[in-house]
Amino acid sequence: MISLIAAALLAETAPQGAAASPPALPAAIPSPERRQELLFEAARLGRTDLIAPLITAGADVNARDRRGFTPVILAAYAGHRDTLDALLAAGADACLADAGQGNTALMGVAFKGEDAIAERLLAAGCDVNARNKAGQTALMMAALFNRTRQIELLLAAGADPALADASGRIAAEVARAQGNDMVTKRLASPAAREAAPKRP
Repeated sequence: MISLIAAALLAETAPQGAAASPPALPAAIPSPERRQELLFEAARLGRTDLIAPLITAGADVNARDRRGFTPVILAAYAGHRDTLDALLAAGADACLADAGQGNTALMGVAFKGEDAIAERLLAAGCDVNARNKAGQTALMMAALFNRTRQIELLLAAGADPALADASGRIAAEVARAQGNDMVTKRLASPAAREAAPKRP
């Protein structure tokens, strides 16, 4: 069914007068609201083939779904690299936070350990030290779930291990509370502090 919808969207946005033999189409083109829902579904399911047709047909690449998530957040969290690339190529803002807790896509992939996707988001200009509504950073998320490779990636990008969340805990203390001793030592080390951006 989704492939037929994509065909309908492609037919709807084709140049006028273009010669074509379109496949059988649904009886009605999806409404704007449904197109937006389909974009969220395509992002979540990794249906990269539907991203461009849906956006061309009017779906907002930076809209938020009922839970407050953007297509970028959905694709990144699910680990769909190609879909994320398609969204970014279409002009999606890689750094928008969700409407609930204020978590960004980078925070989501930090605790999941999606290194390649984190690299894409950082390359898109996302603030490595952005905070959610609880004052937490991507580095804290990675420390919470013992994502050692993600921690090194974030530190190399300028993540500040001295930042504290709303409860006053820094990333090393988050790791310590989880029993992640190696991560605790790494984040408390002079090397980690030296890698942090210098404050004016």
